[in-house]
Amino acid sequence: MARYFLRRIGLLLLTVALTSLIVFVITQYLPGDVCRIILGREAGDAAVADCRVDLGLDDPLPVQYFRWLANFAQGDWGTSYSVKAEIFPVVMQRTRNSLMLAAVTLVMAVPLSILLGVLAGLNENKGVDHVISVGSLAVVGLPEFVTGIVLIQLFAFKWKLFPANSSIRVETPFWEALPMLILPALTATLVLLAYIARLTRAGVVEELKQPYVRTATLKGLPRRMVIFKHVLRNALLPTVTVLAISFGWLISGLIVVENVFNYPGLGRLLAFAIDRRDLPLLQAVTMITVVGYALANLLADMAYAWLNPRIRLE
Repeated sequence: MARYFLRRIGLLLLTVALTSLIVFVITQYLPGDVCRIILGREAGDAAVADCRVDLGLDDPLPVQYFRWLANFAQGDWGTSYSVKAEIFPVVMQRTRNSLMLAAVTLVMAVPLSILLGVLAGLNENKGVDHVISVGSLAVVGLPEFVTGIVLIQLFAFKWKLFPANSSIRVETPFWEALPMLILPALTATLVLLAYIARLTRAGVVEELKQPYVRTATLKGLPRRMVIFKHVLRNALLPTVTVLAISFGWLISGLIVVENVFNYPGLGRLLAFAIDRRDLPLLQAVTMITVVGYALANLLADMAYAWLNPRIRLE
């Protein structure tokens, strides 16, 4: 198990390193000039040239990349071009907010989706299966902003259960912010619901047809033991992959949800950086997202090894 874990750590580091190179190269070739944006369109060529020298943008790209990567690894993420503030504390605060929202979403989405998927799989082609499949697809078919507005109308304005605005203050404690996280988390949950539920259903249906299930049943094992101890351990393997990918999406991909609820997460910060062509801020947010995806996939690999020991032995 230790060797398996070390291999996955090495793969994670390689993935982050390669992705950092891709991120840097792509951001360098985005349309527009950073110094023109900072100084304004009326700035002269001499002022623009001085700006490029001050920011180190006139150095060769390899020099810029390794300097940026070394500084990033040391926690020196530079200063935002647009807001003139240190990037590290800003991104860390937004990361904290996104992690809180992701945690609430996963707590709501994972048990519900897996439960619905298992119920649908155990009742293949029956009424329960049809209701769950059609209902989940109907929900996920709605755009996120429509779902968010409907939830605000119902839970905030009509029933007055949760606040409509999720604009939390800096360093707001989790339990104080929790009521403002429910509606955006529920919106994201409804997006994930169909994918996870249908994937779980497909896994359960496939595993129920395997010979080992028939053998375990003929041996007299209780059906509950067959389902929970044997079927689900194999059926949930694809679901673990989707959950790992979904975690990365929850970290910085909830741009629409965060805008609907005015939530200060990484998604809105990423959109802000792209709009202002703030390269250091854009690179920092992107790298945090990459690291989030990599760590989520590492946890998924560990879950694979726990659910199916053959994977770590191979």
